[in-house]
Amino acid sequence: MQKLEQLYEGKAKKVFKTDDPELYIVDYKDDATAFNGQKKGQISGKGVINNRMSNFLMTIMEKAGVPTHFVKELSDRETLVKKVSIVPLEVIVRNVAAGSFSKHYGVEEGTKLLNPTLEFSLKDDALDDPLINEYHITALGVATRQELDRITEMTFKVNEVLKAYFVGVGIELIDFKIEFGKTSDGQIILADEISPDTCRLWDIETRQKLDKDRFRRDMGNVEDAYNEVFARLGLKA
Repeated sequence: MQKLEQLYEGKAKKVFKTDDPELYIVDYKDDATAFNGQKKGQISGKGVINNRMSNFLMTIMEKAGVPTHFVKELSDRETLVKKVSIVPLEVIVRNVAAGSFSKHYGVEEGTKLLNPTLEFSLKDDALDDPLINEYHITALGVATRQELDRITEMTFKVNEVLKAYFVGVGIELIDFKIEFGKTSDGQIILADEISPDTCRLWDIETRQKLDKDRFRRDMGNVEDAYNEVFARLGLKA
């Protein structure tokens, strides 16, 4: 597989064309951002951890019946993925109150929710990724009703599978953000990544945060937290 010109560089990844028009190469960086890019830094080794962990979890999703963009891990930082047109939505599931949910609704962080919640944010940094409801999404043509139903179904399946898997390694899945894309034939599949960048992960016993909140909130030991999750999943650098 030949790596061609760079198509895109985001906050955490670079995307390259290949000699197959239906396949791209994603290259994970150590760059870290928070608050829609207002806070910037580096987390040493993050690119390797997020790449390999995301690929591992995407494989689990495939086995659970959730189609993903994952094709093949090429190296510690590079992965071959299916070409998709990203649906410009951040899809968020919350199992426990934390972060902006606690702030917006006055709920103490760590409060277990009576049922998982689903939120959509419009992917637009200039607008600060505003929350958007299903009526807005269909009215603006961001996604069709049928596509939203499919995204919702897959998202709750992802939550079910991830929660069970993380509990098995002593981690509680507090919340997470995922993205979906459309293949050239119109299929909706899970894309982007699943990692400590996109999930809130707490140790079940100690309630220690093992995710990007340690960077967001200047808590320290960020690399240690990422490496802890990596190790608990049975992955080795």
